Amino acid sequence: MLVVVLLGMVAGFLALRLYAVLGKRTGHEQPLVRPAEERVGAPPVPRTIDVQPEPRDVSQRHVEPAAENGLRAIIASDPTFDVAEFLEGAKSAYGMILDAFWKGDRQTIDWLTDAEVKAAFTGEIDAREAAGHTLENRLVSIERAVISDASVAAGIARITVRFDADIAAVTRDAEGNVIAGSLTDAVETHDVWTFARTLKSGDPNWKLSDTDEA
Repeated sequence: MLVVVLLGMVAGFLALRLYAVLGKRTGHEQPLVRPAEERVGAPPVPRTIDVQPEPRDVSQRHVEPAAENGLRAIIASDPTFDVAEFLEGAKSAYGMILDAFWKGDRQTIDWLTDAEVKAAFTGEIDAREAAGHTLENRLVSIERAVISDASVAAGIARITVRFDADIAAVTRDAEGNVIAGSLTDAVETHDVWTFARTLKSGDPNWKLSDTDEA
């Protein structure tokens, strides 16, 4: 599971604002994604990813058909939720959590992951530090981010996002010698991350609850 996190980077100052980005919505619209011009400050999002009762082909865009009913269930429980804004926040979270893992930033990992993921990540950091290894990794680009699944069960919302990214990675030993990887050759990475939040709790925070490879 943790092989996928040996690679990238997004500015750390965004960590304190991440939770506000992951899925806030101001209206009660039925479409899963509002037009970009209605979301002040949000990046442009094509209208073609709006999911209607008879959805257009979104499998190659932002939401896979298997996730549509789950997303509607989340919106029914939390009308402030917005799919496009959640996806932008998830991409920021992807970069921030990877960056924190590579740098050994346990505090950011604690903010953004649940207990099980936190334990796995910090265990890997401890092992790396004990070996005297350091990572010089860089997230070159996120080529694609797609919501592949969504659900609500026992009051907990879960959304799974598949990330296709290019990452450059170098591992150095205690003397600074390169023992693996290259910063000049990016590697294609395909990760599947699931974010979770307890609905109707008054807590808007989403946390990373599972990671896997696509």
